[in-house]
Amino acid sequence: MGFLACLAYVLIVNSGAIEVRRSRRRRRTVSAYREGGRTIVLIPSRFSADEERAWVEAMMRKLEAGEKRRRPSDQQLLERAVDLSRRYLGGLAEPASIAWVKNQSSRWGSCTPADGSIRISVRVKGMPPWVLDYVILHELTHLLQPGHGREFWTLLESYPRTERARGFLEGVAATTGLQRSHDDLET
Repeated sequence: MGFLACLAYVLIVNSGAIEVRRSRRRRRTVSAYREGGRTIVLIPSRFSADEERAWVEAMMRKLEAGEKRRRPSDQQLLERAVDLSRRYLGGLAEPASIAWVKNQSSRWGSCTPADGSIRISVRVKGMPPWVLDYVILHELTHLLQPGHGREFWTLLESYPRTERARGFLEGVAATTGLQRSHDDLET
């Protein structure tokens, strides 16, 4: 794309770098996405500076709202876990805490049944919601059944997307070179 067709520049704001790309080919639509450590906003070249500023702000709000939905806080994880336990485990699994952690490079989550704590790897953030629900349910089930025996899988299979989520996670593990333990893959 030539210089006249697209003009791009980078703004540095509180939320990080924002690259605004103006295009003569773009007539009415505005879009935005994250790439690396920056946000890319695509706008028509005819937009005024005020229109650009308004659209950049609107697109940043839209991106942040979407990320918040896909990346819940620890409190939202706990609320989600309580709801999932109620819906799929009869409310029997009662987590004391659930939190995102950065120190799990070979697991999607872990659980300590003795104190009811659950940890979910930050690598799950941004995965489809039904995959996150499966990982939470997997750990909730450990509150009721510590191992990966038949009883464990019978409880967990009350979640209708169990096999689909396991396949998704196995695919991610395969493409990223993550080695899964034999127990995690046993059914």
